[in-house]
Amino acid sequence: MALNEQRIFLIAYDIAHPRRLARVNRYVKSVATPAQKSLYVAHTTANEVRAIRDVLAGLIDHHKDDVRIYPLPHRTRIWYYGKRPLPEGLLLVHESGLPDPLQPTCKE
Repeated sequence: MALNEQRIFLIAYDIAHPRRLARVNRYVKSVATPAQKSLYVAHTTANEVRAIRDVLAGLIDHHKDDVRIYPLPHRTRIWYYGKRPLPEGLLLVHESGLPDPLQPTCKE
């Protein structure tokens, strides 16, 4: 993967202290889109993820908190159950003009 190639990353966290949680939440919301309470989606490059990782490393307690960043493969297909992640009829569009690869496509 090229360091300047746009990819999709999941950012998840579990923060023990409310004040640190608020700081991490505020920062992650500034660089990624919320998917669930502590799960965010970032359309970014590996270089930018390194910068995000470095900022998060400075915000957490390394003995009590947990932050994870997962790169997703291209053409990711999402399966969801329960409450709709987006309102009926709302379609996310990626900056390329194509439907967002994280647009939920399947529900059983």
